[in-house]
Amino acid sequence: MGSNDSALLIVAHGSTVNPDSSAPTLAHAAEIRRRKILADVECAFWKEEPSLRDALFLFDPESIRQVYVVPNFISEGYFTQTVVPRELELSGRTTKRSNGQIWRYCEPVGNHPLMTELLLNRARDVAPDVDPAETSLLIVAHGTDLNENSAVAAKREVEKIRSLGKYAAVLNVYMEESPLVSDWRKLAKTHNVVVVPFFISDGLHSYEDIPGLLGIANGSSRTGLGAASGEVFRRNPYKIDDRSLFYARSIGTDPGFADIIIEQALSAKS
Repeated sequence: MGSNDSALLIVAHGSTVNPDSSAPTLAHAAEIRRRKILADVECAFWKEEPSLRDALFLFDPESIRQVYVVPNFISEGYFTQTVVPRELELSGRTTKRSNGQIWRYCEPVGNHPLMTELLLNRARDVAPDVDPAETSLLIVAHGTDLNENSAVAAKREVEKIRSLGKYAAVLNVYMEESPLVSDWRKLAKTHNVVVVPFFISDGLHSYEDIPGLLGIANGSSRTGLGAASGEVFRRNPYKIDDRSLFYARSIGTDPGFADIIIEQALSAKS
C-alpha cells in the first residue's frame, strides 16, 4: 500500500436523526490521518454527508492512484454487498475507473480476527475488578431477519470467546429475537453480568433501547437520556436483584478500530 499515491475511504451508515452515529467513524479516520501512512483519508455515509455518491469525486486521479474502501460495518450484509458497491460503482473487489484509478473493496471491520480481542478488552475495561470466572458476558446484537448477518457475526465472536474459557458464561442476546436481552436475569446465573453492545456506534439502541430492556434506564424516554452525556455508561455497576450489572459502550467506539481499518486495507493491497 503505497503511502504517496494511495487513499483510504471509510464508508459507514450514518444517521439522519442521531449525530453520534458517525462520530466513531470520523474519530477513526482522524487517528489514521494523524499517522500519515496514506496520502488521504476520507469518510462517506449512506445517511449523512458526504454521501457515498460524493465519494466518487473525493480523490484527485492525478495524485491518488489507488483507493482502499473499508466498510465500517459489523458484518457482511445488504449494505456491504448491495448498497456500497452500487453507490460507489464497484464491479468487484477491484475496480478500475475510466480515469485510471484503482479502487479496492475491502472486508468489513467486523470480519477481522482482532474483533475478539477488542470485545474482551471492552468487557475487562468496564468491569476491571470482577473475576471473569464468576461473571457472565453478554454480547448484544440487533436480531431479526433484517440483520441476520450481524447475528451471525455476534455468534461467531461469542463462540470464540467461549472457547477461551475465561468467563463463567458467554451468551448472545438480541433486542428483537430470542434469546432476548430483556431476559438477562434468567439467562445469566452469575453474580456479575457484563453487557457489551455489538454495534458500530452509540445511538438510540445503546443509549436508551438496550438500557430499557436491561431495566437500567431509570425511566428515560427516547429523548430523555442525553446522547451527548453518555450518563448510562457512567453509573456502573448497576445493582439489581443482589447482582452487579456492568454496561459498556458499543464496541465500534473502541479506538482499536483504527488498527482494524488499516489492517483490512493492507489485506486488500495485493
